[in-house]
This record gives sequence, structure tokens and C-alpha cells, in this order.
Amino acid sequence: MVFQRALEPKIRELLFKGKMITLLGPRQSGKTTLSKSLIAPYGDTGGYFDCQLAEVRRHFVVGEPDRLLELVRGKTIVVFDEAQTVQDIGSILKVFFDTYPKTQVIATGSSSFDLSNKIKEPMTGRTHEFILLPLSIPEISQHLALTQTQVHELMLYGSYPAVVTAQTIDEKLRAIRGIATNYLYKDVFVFEAIRNPKVFEDLVRALALQVGSLVSVNELSQTLGVTRTTVNRYLRLLEQAFVIKRVYGFSRNPRTELKKAFKVYFLDTGVRNVLVDIITPLTHRNDRGAVFENFFVTERMKDSSLKIFPQEIMFWRSRAGEEVDVVEREGGILRAYECKWTPQTFSFKTFMKAYPDTISSVVSPSDYWSEVS
Repeated sequence: MVFQRALEPKIRELLFKGKMITLLGPRQSGKTTLSKSLIAPYGDTGGYFDCQLAEVRRHFVVGEPDRLLELVRGKTIVVFDEAQTVQDIGSILKVFFDTYPKTQVIATGSSSFDLSNKIKEPMTGRTHEFILLPLSIPEISQHLALTQTQVHELMLYGSYPAVVTAQTIDEKLRAIRGIATNYLYKDVFVFEAIRNPKVFEDLVRALALQVGSLVSVNELSQTLGVTRTTVNRYLRLLEQAFVIKRVYGFSRNPRTELKKAFKVYFLDTGVRNVLVDIITPLTHRNDRGAVFENFFVTERMKDSSLKIFPQEIMFWRSRAGEEVDVVEREGGILRAYECKWTPQTFSFKTFMKAYPDTISSVVSPSDYWSEVS
């Protein structure tokens, strides 16, 4: 099963408009499949090149764009997949782009683009950047009328393409375990010096246990026996590796509302559950509310990634302890969401008193499935 990605038409609109396309995202999120789909209509004038192959990388030489032209001669549109594996890739593509601007370049890469800062600075003003996350509910729903069981499986095992397309639970478990253990941390360990991998992994698990709760850097520092600086560095690396996302408090009144506090969500609930418990069914879990909240926030992030001016995703908490799970600000519009495992009412009274024009709603897993008779 090949899913139509929502990013595809948005990228197509920008092809041959004078800029390179950079497609970032976690490993196994579908970047290779999407990039091949983008060049498929161009037939023999489209070229796909895997930069993990030495025979491809040897054509990338700083200051020698003609060497790269030898590789792509006769092609009007080319994909350089896993381009972060090429040393000085940003500088090389800058010179190639400036020398041969009629060749449309699509460069894909995992988080190490950001980790090693190889693309962004050299290519400033020359590229449109997109982030491809695991499959969203709308993308999956184009192929499947989701039932309650399927939605629960998505929350439990996650929505990486290989997991969604797996035919059995055992296959899903093998797929998400492989992604969580073999791919997501690879860029961090390869491109950044992690002096104590065990501390790093302990931090990730501690964050998985705190999904939906306020995170204290001081507490993590004391628990792990490392400095606040180290904790903050690891949090930054995990964000750049598309493992987690920090979400901060919304506030216009710092005397009564928290603003600097933050929560951590995983960009895939399957990865989170591998670290905590991926065996127990959702209906029997004490953390099912937190799993759904993480799932909902991730879906909102996927929606945000499609927009030129994405909505800002936050939470709200008063100093008295009142809380709204998710607050979105898009332009001048505020939306407030409360996540509940079962459909029920929730009073937004205090929040609405401070922000009366907010659009508020309660969301639950049942909002994502279709009743099948």
C-alpha cells in the first residue's frame, strides 16, 4: 500500500520555480518513497541518487560543480537521497545550484541535516524546506475507513508507514521496535559526541514516562546525575532528531499563568510506547489518557507541517493548577482543546473568562474512527 502524502501537491507546485527542495524528517518516515513519486512523471529526465553509495558520493566535490554534472547529465530533476552523508553537502549544492539553476534538485535527509548544520546556512534563500513526519490520520483515511480497533492500534504502535502497512500485530511490533532502536538515535550518536549513551537513553525513557506532564530540567538533572546544561543539550538533540517536541505554555498574564514551563511529546506514540510498554492493550492501561493526548498533539503537528504559516501549539496552565491540554494560536485565532479518553464535557470557564473569543472543544479517540455496522 502506497499512501498519498499531503505534502506531495504542495511540493509539486514549487518545482522548477527557481529554488531547491529540501525534504527533512525522521528515518523511515517515507522520504524516499515521496521523492521517487515526485520525479516519476519526468521519466528518463528524472534521476534518483542514493548518497549513501560511495560511487555517488565521489561526484560531490567542493568547488567542482562539473563533477556533479557528470552524475546528473541529461536530467532535469534529480533526487539526492540521504544527502547528509556527503561531507560539505550544503556548500556543494550551493555552487551547483548557482552554476546550473535549471536543474531542479530535491535533497532529502534525516535529522542530521540539522545536527551538523550542513544545509541551512549555505543554502539560505535557495531552498524550500519541508518536514515529512509519519503518516497522519487524513493520509491513512484515504485508504482505510478507520475502526476503533485500528485507531487504538495507531495510538499503540504508531503511524510510521512500515508499521501501518504491517499485516499482523507481531509484524507491527517488529517494525516499530526496529525503528525505535535502530534508526531514530543513529544520527545523534553518529554526528554528536554522546559521552554517556546510557544517560541519554535514560533521559528518553524518563521523558516517555512524563508525557502530558510538566517537565523539570532540574529534576531530570538530579535524577540522571548530570548538569542542567547536559539535559538541555540532549533535549535539543532529541528535537533535532525528530524524536520529541517541546511544547510551551501559552500566557498573556505571567502573574497568573505559566509560560516558561514546558511539556514533552513524542512525534510518534509507537516510539514512546516502545520505551514504556507496548504490549498492554490501551483499554487496560493506566496511561491511556496520556497516550491519546500525545497522539492528538502529534496529529496537530502534522497538520501544522503543511502550512506556510503554521499554527503555534501550546498548553495553558494557571498558577492555581487549572489547565487546558492544547492551545493553538493561528493568526489572531485561538483554539483550545481538552483531551479525554471518553467523550465528556469539560469546563473551559476560567480560560474563556481570560480569552473569551477562543474556540473550544473536547476531543477523544472516537473522533478518529468511523462506526462500522
